[in-house]
Parts: sequence; structure tokens; C-alpha cells
Amino acid sequence: MPDVPDFRLLFDATLSPLLILDPDFTIVEVNRAYLTATRTERTIVGRPIFDVFPDNPEDPSADGVANLRRSLETVRASGRTDTMSLQRYDIPTSEEGVFAERYWSPVNSPVVDAEGRVVFIIHRVEDVTEFVHLRRVGREQRRAVADAQMRAEGMEIDLFVRAREIREVNEQLSRANAELDAAGRRLREEQRAKDRFIATLSHELRNPLAAASAATELLALDIPDGHPALSVLERQLGTLARMSNDLLDGTRAVTGRLELVREPVDLRSVVDGACADIRGLFEHEGRTLGAVLPPDPVVVDGDRLRLAQVLTNLLSNALKYTRPGGHTEVGLTARDGRARLTVRDDGIGFEPDQAEELFGVFMRAAPAGPDTPEGLGLGLAVVRTVLELHGGEITAHSEGPGKGATFTALLPTTDSTAPHPPRPAPLRAAPRALSILIVEDNTDLAATYPTLLERQGHQVEAVHTGADALSATTSRPFDVVLCDLGLPDMDGYAIARALRSRPDGTGLRLIAVSGFSQGTDRALSRAAGFDAHLTKPLPLTDLLDLLEHLGE
Repeated sequence: MPDVPDFRLLFDATLSPLLILDPDFTIVEVNRAYLTATRTERTIVGRPIFDVFPDNPEDPSADGVANLRRSLETVRASGRTDTMSLQRYDIPTSEEGVFAERYWSPVNSPVVDAEGRVVFIIHRVEDVTEFVHLRRVGREQRRAVADAQMRAEGMEIDLFVRAREIREVNEQLSRANAELDAAGRRLREEQRAKDRFIATLSHELRNPLAAASAATELLALDIPDGHPALSVLERQLGTLARMSNDLLDGTRAVTGRLELVREPVDLRSVVDGACADIRGLFEHEGRTLGAVLPPDPVVVDGDRLRLAQVLTNLLSNALKYTRPGGHTEVGLTARDGRARLTVRDDGIGFEPDQAEELFGVFMRAAPAGPDTPEGLGLGLAVVRTVLELHGGEITAHSEGPGKGATFTALLPTTDSTAPHPPRPAPLRAAPRALSILIVEDNTDLAATYPTLLERQGHQVEAVHTGADALSATTSRPFDVVLCDLGLPDMDGYAIARALRSRPDGTGLRLIAVSGFSQGTDRALSRAAGFDAHLTKPLPLTDLLDLLEHLGE
């Protein structure tokens, strides 16, 4: 296989003066012939062409900029080569404000991608100044005219040769573009494979999350007076559900593409909740956790779950790097329109010049070894991303190894009033009893959902396969079918289509319940005949609201 030519070397060695522009007419590359012809240097790369080559201010009739801009805009809009007529376009000299008279023969050619978009413009020129000057000479100067004709013929031959060279270079560039296009297709396929993996992973996470959420709601029914553990379970399951949503949407905390659910949030309640959730871990081996909060609310416009994630990550970081018997202190203050949240520990610390590196992906404060705490080194990267999405920032400081660490987060405050943390709404009695069929292959969910719904006065039957669902709906009538989309023998779409095709299928209410909740999934469920599409984990209050609406 022959060696692949060095296209940059070929480009630079081409005898025709060539300039490469992007669609905004900024110079992205230039060859030696062009620099020689225009008496410029490579410092023009990266600058707009009309900044480098303005019109001669001493020539009121100068139209070089206007004509060249018109040609370039034509190439960009049409995607076709534009050959300009002979053009006077004076160029700046090394002397300030002095221009040299020049005449050019320009051709502007597009470079298009696989979708037909113009990605570059090749600006090829030939300096024909001498030819123009010679053409002005009178007939009496026959010898000079003859010489000019000879030069012109030589130039035409040279232009022909150079045009052929340009065509060859263009062919080579086309082949390179084809190779890049193939590489792009491979990358897109890898991206689709990654997205499919993330969607499947999120779907698999949703089933245990849904079962845990349903079990928590069942415990809440059995313990009407409440229990501290229930609030912890509700918060943490809500956080896990949000993370699963991020996976399904293909977002990553470290990419900064998370969507925030904003509301006025009193940071004191966030600190209280996060400290309460993690304090039990600090109590192992004599560690202590303290918090100093102001008496007045510190309200920010933010996402409560994401802000709690920030503090939980900082506290988990402090816990990992604090020795037994150590102390961690959380502080919260507000001043000059900004909230200041600090997490200070007396742990292993770090070198002062390492502070910025700690917020990188997969970065650890301690070197790898048998005593290194567990973790992937993503927590602080997530903290920075979430805070930046809130318009805030995070810094780290340590006096050195063994001298502890302080992490300081700053967030803009708001004058809005934060609502009290929501309390679970009491479940109300159903307006009328419904006959409900649950189609779910997850045994924990199939066992828990009926119990919850029966407590509301509904009659419930649960099956685990699509075949059993079709058989059950044949033997007895149901008001509502709550159907998982991913079943072992057939998908929920096929079940919905089969039920809708029956004579009595139009009056049946069908609800899709699935870990897949993207727009395409919802469109497919509507097309199959479902009345609604709910995402796991499904809060009981949401399900009851939907059942009440369907029963009207």
C-alpha cells in the first residue's frame, strides 16, 4: 500500500497562491506562494481576510473588498465555484498607511462536506499586475508589447499547469473527506451504541427503584404517624430516580448538560437534610460532624436535589479523607447577594498547587494504594458542574498534607421566599372502585402495586406475561390495564394493539408503565393505543390522580 501523501506539504509546495477561508471568511491556512505574492507572513492565519486586506483608503474608487466579499458570499450560498474578473486590489506595504498597486485574477472554490454544506473556501489568485501594466503600453513600444505577450502566454501555460495541480489536490482532499466521513459514521454508530447501553442500564435501574419506592409508600401507609427513616428513603430514592433520568437522557454530570428543576430553596434545609442523612457514617470510629447555620433563611434559585447532591458529595469527600477521631464542620453564611457554603475538615489535606486538579474527572486527593478510599474520583467534578449550572463556583484550599482541607461554594441568593419542604399529601379515598389488571414481570412490583391499590378500594389482579394478560382480559372485564412495556414473551405495544382490536377494546383504559420514557417511547405507546405513559418509579399519588382522571 503506497504511503499516504502529506497533504499539508503538498498544499504548501503548490505554486499557485492559495488561501483557505472558513464560511465566516476567516483565514485558516495559507501557502508559501500566497505569502510571497502578497508580501505577508503566517501571522495572517486566524484573522478575517478583510482585516488583513482592506481597501486602499487613498483610492476613493477602490472596490476590491466589495467585489471579493460578493464572490465569497456567492460561493458560500450556492456551493459553486465563482471566477472573478480581473480585479484591482491594492495591498498594504511594510510602511504604515502605504498601499502597493496590484491586479489579480481570483477564483473562489467551495469545499463541501457529505451533507453538501460549504465548510471551507479555497481562494486562488494570480498576480497579473505586470501584465496589466504592460498592456497599457502603446503600440509604439512593440518590443515591450511582444515581451508582454510572451509573458502572458507563459502565464497562461503556468496557470493551466497550476490549475491541474489544484484539481489533483482537490481530488486528494475529496478522498480525505470521504475517509473522514467514514470515520464520522463509525463514531456516530459508537455514540448510538453508547446511548442504547445507557438507556438499557437506566431501564434496568428503574425496576428496583420502582419496587423500593412502592415498598416505601406501603410502609408509609402502615406507619401513618411517620418515621425518620421514611423521609431518608424518600429523599434518597428521589435522588436515585433523578440520576436514572440523567442516564436515560444520555446526560452526564461531568459534561454540564444536566437539566435543573429550579425553585426557591432555603440552603439551611439542604444542609440539615444532607447532614442528617450522612451523620451516622461520621459517627463510626469517633468522627464528628457539625453545622453552623444562620438564624435567617438563605434562599437561592436552585434545584433542591442537585444542591443536596453537592453537599453530600463534599461531605462524603471529607469523610473519606478524615482520619478516625477527626472533625468536619459545615458553615453557611450570606453576604452581598451571595451564599457561602463551606465544608472544612482536619483530614489528610493536599498540596496547595493541587487544588484546581481535584475538580478534574477521575482525580483523587490521595495516591492509589491499599489504603486509598473507595471511589471513582467523580464527586468533585459533579460538584463543580452543578454549582456552575446554578451560576456559582467552588474552590478548594489546604495549607498542605496533613493540615486538612476547606471547600468553599458560592451561590447567588434571591429575594424570593422559599416554601416549606413539601410534606407527603395524604392519600384520599378513590371516588369509585376500579377493576385493575397489572401486567408486570418484576415480582416485587407485581406484589407491591396490588397491595397499594387494594388499600384504596380497587379490585386488582396481577399477571407476569403478555399471554397471561390477554387471557385474563378475555375471561373477565377490567376498567384499567396497567402494563409494563418490557415483558418476557411480548412487548406492551403488542398487548395494547391486541386489546384495542377487540370489539370491547375501545372502552378499556390502557396505561403504559416503563423505565423507557424518551419522546420516541411515548410516541410509540400512543400509536399502540395507550391512554397514558408513566415512568418508573411511579409515585402512588401520581397513579391515583391518573386513575381518578380516567375514571371520570
